[in-house]
Amino acid sequence: MPGVPALPAPGLIDGVRRVLGSGGALASVLDGFEPRASQQQMAEAVARVVTDEGVLLAEAGTGTGKTLAYLVPAILSGRKVLVSTGTRNLQQQLIDKDVPLLQKALGPFRATCMKGRGNYLCLHRFEQALQDDRPRDDETRVAMTLIAHWAPRTPTGDRAELADLPEDLPFWHGIAATTENCLGSECPRYTDCFVTRMRQEAADADVVIVNHHLLCADAAVRRHSYGAVIPECQVGIIDEAHQLEDVATQYFGVAVSSYRVEQLFTDAAAIRTSPLFVPQQEASAVARAIEGLATASRAFFLDLQTRRPGIRQNSTPDQGSTLFDERLRVTGELLAHAAGESGLELIGALGAFEEALTLVKDAPEDLRALAKRAGETRDDLRFLLRAEAEEYVYFLELRGRRVELRAAPIDVSHIIRDVLIDRLPSLVLTSATLSIGGSFGYVRARLGVGEALEVRVPSEFDYRTQALVYLPRKMPDPRTPDFAAAFADEAASLLTASEGRAFLLFTSYAALRDAHARLSTRLPYPMLVQGTMPRGVLIEQFRRTPNAVLFGTSSFWQGVDVVGDALSCVIIDRIPFASPGDPVVAARIEALQRRGIDAFAGFQVPLAILTLLQGVGRLIRHQQDRGVIALLDPRLQSMGYGRRFLNALPPAPVTRRPEDVVRFFGAAAR
Repeated sequence: MPGVPALPAPGLIDGVRRVLGSGGALASVLDGFEPRASQQQMAEAVARVVTDEGVLLAEAGTGTGKTLAYLVPAILSGRKVLVSTGTRNLQQQLIDKDVPLLQKALGPFRATCMKGRGNYLCLHRFEQALQDDRPRDDETRVAMTLIAHWAPRTPTGDRAELADLPEDLPFWHGIAATTENCLGSECPRYTDCFVTRMRQEAADADVVIVNHHLLCADAAVRRHSYGAVIPECQVGIIDEAHQLEDVATQYFGVAVSSYRVEQLFTDAAAIRTSPLFVPQQEASAVARAIEGLATASRAFFLDLQTRRPGIRQNSTPDQGSTLFDERLRVTGELLAHAAGESGLELIGALGAFEEALTLVKDAPEDLRALAKRAGETRDDLRFLLRAEAEEYVYFLELRGRRVELRAAPIDVSHIIRDVLIDRLPSLVLTSATLSIGGSFGYVRARLGVGEALEVRVPSEFDYRTQALVYLPRKMPDPRTPDFAAAFADEAASLLTASEGRAFLLFTSYAALRDAHARLSTRLPYPMLVQGTMPRGVLIEQFRRTPNAVLFGTSSFWQGVDVVGDALSCVIIDRIPFASPGDPVVAARIEALQRRGIDAFAGFQVPLAILTLLQGVGRLIRHQQDRGVIALLDPRLQSMGYGRRFLNALPPAPVTRRPEDVVRFFGAAAR
């Protein structure tokens, strides 16, 4: 790395100690820097695995400063480093905050941030859109004007630069540089392409920062010529590694959605009517193929929505949070009954569509790419309708007007091992929540980790003085109708004591909506509800609004960082068990049971413990933070497995007395 002398293996640990120690390089550029024993312990473990190669499992409690603990030894090693985070927000924090700090402390090195291709503008597709004279709605016309003004000036093409562009703008997908849209080196704007620039910057960079979604998507399409964008690296760091299994499950499956098929005939229609498409005798055949595909698509996805007798559905909302209206497990027999005929017709229509595009003489490259997409979609649909591969679970996902047939791998441990663990000479898997009861066994099994170095470093926070855990004396079982009213009563008392300034975290949208309805008229505090505005905007409004209360589900249990008095209470409605009615969860339970493993004790409880700890971890984010963690599920006290949850909590005092909560907040006010 230019400006950062690479330290030989024997000197790397000593170099790390000098940088992170008292009077070291970080202390010289960071006001108020104090050496942390836990940070140094983790950094030395990272240095060892970078030196000796292999895998490190590193659990770092909140306040450790784990970002610097893994970046310092990785950068000092002089090797090319890949860092994958849980979210794009964490990526931005790394590139905006941590990298500049280390460039001052260690000397200049090159770092770049890579996002998924769908975040970047495709210049070729946008030029085509500008030439398309089809009628557009007002929102799209305004967006096109905004993008046209921005495109010649942006150095990155990243839509995040456009703060005024709606997040859910449908028009964006048609002009984004996605894998499906990419023409590769055949594109007339290839040399100007923002993805091409991003790849070149990453190839030249010393530190490449991605997120788990891009990491898994890139690995899944690495076999395609223009799919993979992440360069080869020698050191890999997976931050928030507890999220990796879920993300890998999403990207290493197979899916055909109503949206995916609709984009095929929509894109074909746009090309056929553009000036780039010269009318010829094949034009009418293309038009018929487009119409045939549109008709077959509507019939098939309508059948999936309306003709699904016997398809097993999720049970009650109490069984866990879901982002979907419905998620239904299917078999080949059930699919044949519900949509067998229309499915075969759609397969035929995709084939006819592919053939019609292939037969166009001197076809634009865009049309040839569409033909390839149609063939891949046909093959995926054929695989899904058979639903016979034992290593997959098949299900139908309904979200608003979108219908998607999916197959997800039941076990991704071998996939993660093949595409990630075995590919990187040195790999660090880290998070604040990786072990249970002092053991990394659960995460090892789920992520396919074999031989590995392990380190657990405690939090730098003093939970004994900074926090209080409240468990109510008596609550109804959360699976009974009486729970919702009892929860609202307890929450109202807690919020009165804390004067708002709280997160209410739920395991289902139904419970969230019910609690908000019960509490919104009882309390005077501003109430912010997930779904009413984008997540980032909601969090920022919470920070800026005195005495605010935020109601959130799964996405607010982790990756949210609110420092200071704005967040002084976290209230969790129930144990966050993954729904056994969810098709993927159900299939994993069945797979464990077939192997003679107690799925509840060995899978459902450990997963719920890690999720609960993420929610609890929202509260204390700084040495000066103080607050109450309220866990209102009585099963923590009444069921035998509850002790495993309680033993996993941070070492804060536990009370069952509401007056202790009032006294805690009273002391904080003084």
